[in-house]
Amino acid sequence: MNRSPGLRSESIRRQNLSTVLTSVHREGASSRSDLVKRTGLTRSSMGDLVSELTRLGFVVEAAPPPDGSPGRPSPIVQADASGNVVMGIDLMVDSVGVTADGLGGQRLHSARRYRPRSRVGLDETVAMAVELVDQIRADIDGARVHAIGVAVPGMVRRSDQRMVLAPNLGWPETDLKQLFKSRLDFDGNVLVGNEADLGALAESRRGVAAGLNHVIYLSGEVGIGGGIIADGRLLRGRDGLAGEAGHIPVNLDGRQCRCGAIGCLETEVGEETLLQRAGLSSDGGREAVDELITAARAGDPSVQEALSAHAHWLAVGLATLVNLFDTDAVVLGGLLGDLLPSIASELEPALKQRLLPAQADTPVLAAAFGIDACGVGAAEMAWDSVLDDPLRPDRQR
Repeated sequence: MNRSPGLRSESIRRQNLSTVLTSVHREGASSRSDLVKRTGLTRSSMGDLVSELTRLGFVVEAAPPPDGSPGRPSPIVQADASGNVVMGIDLMVDSVGVTADGLGGQRLHSARRYRPRSRVGLDETVAMAVELVDQIRADIDGARVHAIGVAVPGMVRRSDQRMVLAPNLGWPETDLKQLFKSRLDFDGNVLVGNEADLGALAESRRGVAAGLNHVIYLSGEVGIGGGIIADGRLLRGRDGLAGEAGHIPVNLDGRQCRCGAIGCLETEVGEETLLQRAGLSSDGGREAVDELITAARAGDPSVQEALSAHAHWLAVGLATLVNLFDTDAVVLGGLLGDLLPSIASELEPALKQRLLPAQADTPVLAAAFGIDACGVGAAEMAWDSVLDDPLRPDRQR
């Protein structure tokens, strides 16, 4: 049965509002005429759409700075960043971070709390995150909080956003979305995603890989997480579990991973193995990692053997990914990004030896956002839920 012209018209209007607001959020402020060029919409419809977004409180129009040109300059359409906010939560093994990001990607507030790795219980972690959320929401009182995104170092099923496996946290399968909704005084949308997927989203949209359509993101903390951007979109897979690069097999004679498999990339380039190779306590946590990074940057020969092995196995894993996905760039986050300056001279030739000729010049870059990449990505995920339909009524002040 065909839908009525009225329903089709309403659907098109929502889609066009989404297109304009997405452009302002991702590409920045611009004149109406520039928005016409960006979006391909007509000049006449652009006026109506900007007026509607202004009425909804998403954008404002302001006079541009004088440039000496004759005539009356066109007003600039810009995001109302302080009045429209999402929050990003990242649940890391040894810390919990919360951010408030305004429309347009402006970071308004952020807080991070570190905790011993012996205190990673689910209830305790959620309680810590809720406390930080409440603290930041008090700081942005009066702004509309549209949605909250949660990044977790575990596999998150696409259909219902349940976390189905988190081997480095030791948590059971959990409905984190419902858990946070029940703990937070918040009626808006809560979304949950894999932390490495969201790190990939952050770096490809606003970080070191901004503007690239094909990106492999690999992050290291206690474990190794991976996210793949293909054709500008996050590669999710059938159930949303794609991109688990830390669990690709690289050493058939290797150790058993926490996931239960043998010889995963995580067992060769994860934090525990690296510290052991460097003669440091494998459970030394962030302090031991900081000690190793300091020694590596100082050129300490005592850690060189460990770094050489690290570079070798990382090259093996990255070669598999690059040859498979034909990417524009590889971005390393967390511990991997911190170590890149110290291992680049060995990593790059070892990787090139294993790549197809057409992929041999693929750059390997350190993430721009460092430890905050997952929180930035969680906020972007939350914004996507708003940008998809700016007229959706479940908004909160």
